[in-house]
Amino acid sequence: MATEKDRLGEKLRDAEKAREDLYFAKRDKELIEKLKRQKEQAFKDDLQAAATMTCPRCGQALEEKVEHGVRIDECSGCGGIWLDKGEFDVLAEHEESGWFGRLFRSRKLDKS
Repeated sequence: MATEKDRLGEKLRDAEKAREDLYFAKRDKELIEKLKRQKEQAFKDDLQAAATMTCPRCGQALEEKVEHGVRIDECSGCGGIWLDKGEFDVLAEHEESGWFGRLFRSRKLDKS
């Protein structure tokens, strides 16, 4: 009879441990999901912040403007103008005789 009582006690302990394992597994899964959501939100926030262009000089927001069919970025704070790749070349083609055109031609000669 004592061995039967011991086996029953073991089964009860095993059942209790199984319920405990299920509880902690469920809690861990919920915590992992919460962390994933927080990480995804932080990534989205970082991505949105990166999409907002800021001036490398003063940190103010850059506003897009169109000059001669080219979108340039102008700083609302310091008034600096920032050009993406190829935009300088397009703007310089419109300026043949001025200083900008001379700068463009000297830049082209340096590349060759």
